[in-house]
Amino acid sequence: MDYQTSIIRDSNPMENLEKQLICPICLEMFSKPVVILPCQHNLCRKCANDVFQAANPYWQTSRGTTISGGRFRCPSCRHEVILDRHGVYGLQRNLLVENIIDIYKQEYSSRPLKKGNHPMCKEHEDEKINIYCLTCEVPTCSMCKVFGAHKDCEVAPLQSVFQGQKTELTNCISMLVAGNDRVQTIISQLEESCKTTEENSRQVKQALCEKFEALIAVLEEKRSELLERISKEQEEKLEFMQNLIQKYREQLEKSSKLVESAIQSMEEETGAAFLMTAKQLIKTLVESSKGSQLEKIEAGFENMDYFTIDLEQIAETLRAIDFEADEDDEELNEEEETEEEDAQVEGSQ
Repeated sequence: MDYQTSIIRDSNPMENLEKQLICPICLEMFSKPVVILPCQHNLCRKCANDVFQAANPYWQTSRGTTISGGRFRCPSCRHEVILDRHGVYGLQRNLLVENIIDIYKQEYSSRPLKKGNHPMCKEHEDEKINIYCLTCEVPTCSMCKVFGAHKDCEVAPLQSVFQGQKTELTNCISMLVAGNDRVQTIISQLEESCKTTEENSRQVKQALCEKFEALIAVLEEKRSELLERISKEQEEKLEFMQNLIQKYREQLEKSSKLVESAIQSMEEETGAAFLMTAKQLIKTLVESSKGSQLEKIEAGFENMDYFTIDLEQIAETLRAIDFEADEDDEELNEEEETEEEDAQVEGSQ
């Protein structure tokens, strides 16, 4: 395996080196790596033994002797490997890889290690869940990949899938947060629109009330003016009639006095004394009779019917008061009326 060429190609040599030091079975850094002949791939000795034991279930050591022979396939290239009676322990340890791992661990010993309970495989209780089945989209263990339900599936290291899905989840969170921000922005805009609507409504109501109050003021002013005209006419007529009453009372009083004087003259028994005042008294009575023709009021003088006004048209105008329509609404109404007229014409034809 050409480690140097792979390291040079990678922009981060140490990360690429770490990838080269991962066991294809447990997907962790090699532990006591052994070289598989003749394909030269490396495996942890324990992983190689697990694969070998699974492929050769009847191979065992008994009373210091072993059943000779045994074979299994390399998990990296599927090349068939034939082992001697020593089994996996007869494979040569790769000291170079072990030294590289030791140097790597010393170099990165300061990095914090994550601790915690590692989930174990339900099918293989002694195996850690250390790989991810891309086909079934579930985490599993190396033995499930080699001999179990996922042997024909495509797998990947947990760390790479973890980082990928973590990145995807982070993106989803960012999208959701961005969506929440947009929703909050819309809510804020709607709340601001509510406040603006309330303020605009208050201003329009105030303006409308002011216009109606101005209109009411005009009506009040006009009513006062008309009432004043009626009152003036009433006063003039009353004054005229009161003057006539006063004149008629004065005439009545004067006539009453003349009547009283005439009655007293009638009581005079002496002819000479009566005649001395009778002629002048008769003349005064005649003149008084002629002067009794005082001014009179015309028929219907007391009527006030000519002050009647017709407010029906004005009332209809007031009832028709409405808000001004937009030009677009007026054009739309005109179009609808035109369409209705066209439809009626077509129906009559």
